[in-house]
Amino acid sequence: MSTAPRTGRGDPALLSAAAADEAFAATRRSFLAGAAGTLIVAALVGPRGAEAADACQFSNVTANPNAFVRIGADNTVTVLVKHLDMGQGCATGLTTIVAEELDADWSQMRAAFAPADHRLYNNFAFGPMQGIGGSTAIANSWTQLRKAGAAARQMLIAAAASEWNVAAGEIKVERGVVRHGTRQATFGELSARASTMTVPADPPLKEPANWVFIGKDKAVGRVDSLGKTSGQTVFSIDVRRPGMLTAVVAHAPKFGARVKAFDAGAARQVKGVVDVVEIPSGVAVVARDTWSAIKGRQALKVVWDFAGAETRSSDAIMAEFRRQAGQPGLSAGRRGNAEGAIRGAVRMLEAEFTFPYLAHAPMEPMNGVIEKRADGVIEAWAGFQMQTLEQAAIAAICGVSTAKVHLNTLHAGGSFGRRATAACDYVSEMSHILRAVGYRAPIHLVWTREDDMTGGYYRPMVYHRIRAGLDSQGRIAGWDHRIVGKSILIGTPLEASLVANGVDATTVEGARNTRYAIDSLAVTVSNGREGVPVLWWRSVGHTHTAQAIEVMMDELAEAAGKDPLAYRLSYLDRAPRDAAVLKLAAEKAGWGQPLPAGRGRGIAVHESFNTHVAMVAEVTVTGTQVKVDRIVAAVDCGIAVNPDVVRAQIEGAIGFALSSVLRNRITLKDGEVQERNFDAFEPTRMSEMPVVEVHIVPSTLCPTGIGEPGVPLVGPAISNAVSAATGKRMRSLPLDLAGIGGA
Repeated sequence: MSTAPRTGRGDPALLSAAAADEAFAATRRSFLAGAAGTLIVAALVGPRGAEAADACQFSNVTANPNAFVRIGADNTVTVLVKHLDMGQGCATGLTTIVAEELDADWSQMRAAFAPADHRLYNNFAFGPMQGIGGSTAIANSWTQLRKAGAAARQMLIAAAASEWNVAAGEIKVERGVVRHGTRQATFGELSARASTMTVPADPPLKEPANWVFIGKDKAVGRVDSLGKTSGQTVFSIDVRRPGMLTAVVAHAPKFGARVKAFDAGAARQVKGVVDVVEIPSGVAVVARDTWSAIKGRQALKVVWDFAGAETRSSDAIMAEFRRQAGQPGLSAGRRGNAEGAIRGAVRMLEAEFTFPYLAHAPMEPMNGVIEKRADGVIEAWAGFQMQTLEQAAIAAICGVSTAKVHLNTLHAGGSFGRRATAACDYVSEMSHILRAVGYRAPIHLVWTREDDMTGGYYRPMVYHRIRAGLDSQGRIAGWDHRIVGKSILIGTPLEASLVANGVDATTVEGARNTRYAIDSLAVTVSNGREGVPVLWWRSVGHTHTAQAIEVMMDELAEAAGKDPLAYRLSYLDRAPRDAAVLKLAAEKAGWGQPLPAGRGRGIAVHESFNTHVAMVAEVTVTGTQVKVDRIVAAVDCGIAVNPDVVRAQIEGAIGFALSSVLRNRITLKDGEVQERNFDAFEPTRMSEMPVVEVHIVPSTLCPTGIGEPGVPLVGPAISNAVSAATGKRMRSLPLDLAGIGGA
């Protein structure tokens, strides 16, 4: 029996803040060689903007070689995508931007993931770090890739002018062909000469009136569709390396528990098991195949030390949150004097809203492959979402510089935020296992569905309490909003940049910066004290702040005797884009038209990631059953680079969120997660999907996020529709449908 204590699952010691900082400093010093190609054009780092998702402020970039565009002798154009595509379609969007400015033919366009190099591929919204999150892929790359494509085009023209001895201004480029009079050449034919041309610092960009791809329906197909539908796309779950071993990890049944001792005797007797090793997050069983590793884990005997573990049930944690809400919190946002205004109000309404833990449950669970090459380089394959942090984690654990860590970013089968942990949990696990087995073979770490579902890093459990006072005209006199939930960022390497005065911006987003013109408003937050590891979940804090605000607005409209649409619009004079999507969704949904008994219509509007969305839901209530019949959405995301992708993301967001609105939750009993697979945490079924209509507001503004903004409104639109059908308020999520069947 081993008796050495080890850190339990969910412990940030997988990669400590100090280790992360040290490794990140090493990353700053590292330099990875640029990818080889006949012609490579880049747009490099410009100054970081103040708002994470505002693409327009990332316009001060210059075009430079060796990063984004490869033109091969075979006439293919490959765009190096610096962000993980986990199904959201960013590889298609980024490729579209380059193709537009390059004047390429779509048939010659390809996409490949860029290597890990924060100097070339940083996300402007994140600073000197490569990664994707917050729906920033298109927003932070918009100007960068336009200039990259335009620079490549100018270099091709310069090459043709040099070869043909004509003026560059007389040359035209169209659909991948460079022409002058009767002479023409393909990009591939000119690529070698073009690579010797001077890179223009500020190439002219196309006027929107001349776009043939951007903003056009059916102009392009997704770059990943063929590979995925034919089975050719490689995910990390598919990777096979010579001599590779598979590992699964026995995690503690309660978060924060530690390995006290373990007996690997029976596990080692399982056919195919090669080794059993301790790592900071548990005990890993290493075998020649996945099934043998799982059987070996089943035979493993582990004694856990629960002294530092979270042992409470969900109800007890929520009860503690309620108590915290009764105490003074940290000020997160303030306008006027909310408390005084509420005291002087004619009428006061108070409501509470509760939200459970939620698992991300991507179709492809956490997994990755890692090996040490003969030259000492650590090479890894996974759906890397935060390449700079993950590269740093591997380097720190394996004792090498980041220059000796090579990441192969692969398509991911979903993420919804799960692959973007500051602690780099599963990446750290596979690195620890590789080191523990002496680097003797490539390691494929595999999390089973049960591992993934019970492994933590959930959307936080959150409690809201809102008090609002109305004046004699039914106007909001004051709004007091208290939020209690565990911070995602406190205690992580990202705390310094995203937490101010104890307030985690991701807990209060959408509440402290509500678009409604409420003159007296106070938002306070109390950081929950519990041991469950939490993480951003598709649309992060907006998943709960939108529900609380939009349901409360419906209640206030009812109390004021006003139509919910008109009431909202009366507070959006200073938010014209929100008012516009609200009006558009209402118009397309037939707001105000009568519905038969048992049916209801609900409306909601919210801005997240600089994108403005409104939704109208129609539901049918039969007893305690709710059927969502139709959802009409209006979205303003600036320029819609790929309108079909925008629609798909809103449609997908509705399908993703629907199950969490109707039923799903992660619950603890005495500290142990009760939901282990899709039988208890059931995704939306096709038979449940409503008819969805998505209307995109035409815009000339720079693109903003679209991967997440469709999620926040699904809950309040449905909640308000159920209330309209039944007369009973639906505040918390998932909906308490048991309470709608009686009188």
